[in-house]
Amino acid sequence: MQKKSSNFDSTIVVASCKEWHKPLIEKLVKKIKADWLCASNKDELDQILASKNPKYIFFLHWNWLVPESIWQTHECVCFHMTDVPYGRGGSPLQNLILAGHQETKLTALRMVGEMDAGPVYIKKTLKLEGSAQEIYLKAGELSVEIIKWIIRNEPQPTPQEGEVVLFKRRKPEQSVLQNTGSLLEAYDFIRMLDAEGYPHAFIAHGEYLLNFSKAKLENGRLLAEVEIKSRNVD
Repeated sequence: MQKKSSNFDSTIVVASCKEWHKPLIEKLVKKIKADWLCASNKDELDQILASKNPKYIFFLHWNWLVPESIWQTHECVCFHMTDVPYGRGGSPLQNLILAGHQETKLTALRMVGEMDAGPVYIKKTLKLEGSAQEIYLKAGELSVEIIKWIIRNEPQPTPQEGEVVLFKRRKPEQSVLQNTGSLLEAYDFIRMLDAEGYPHAFIAHGEYLLNFSKAKLENGRLLAEVEIKSRNVD
């Protein structure tokens, strides 16, 4: 059982390392009166916690391991794009699309020592339509609605139930566009990697790398933008 401090102040922290969350966070702070603080990296989070004692820390997207000293003493809420315990682990969006899912659950759960294994506050349906960037933005908007609900209702999370299915984090070399399969499969592959900061679907051709983005299916054809780069240039 977690030991939470009872001497919380009025601070609420939103932690995200993604630029696309900033406009959503700005709208959030206007909706609920609180001492809002934002962290975009672990150093900023440490600086906040050195002088503040927030009850809630909401992790929208975070690339660093949160130490036990933080999640043991604060209510740390993270968001995962699967219907846990199905799909715990890395690259949830890409693994979901590869498995043929057209929708999923955005799950808000309490952070614990084991990845994505904490009890659940709430699950909301999330459609997996459009590019990865568009889906991440929709997930961000839904996360903000969940944050408002949690602050207003202060729910207690409930343990996960069901069979655990683990996802493996994808590696950049797995972004090679395959030379077989249907147009729909190629479309899904390109769009699931089409987000800021992610390795786009690509083909190596001689001295060139062809990166694909902005895919769409139209009249039996797959259309996409192609960026051609030299393989000798990062």
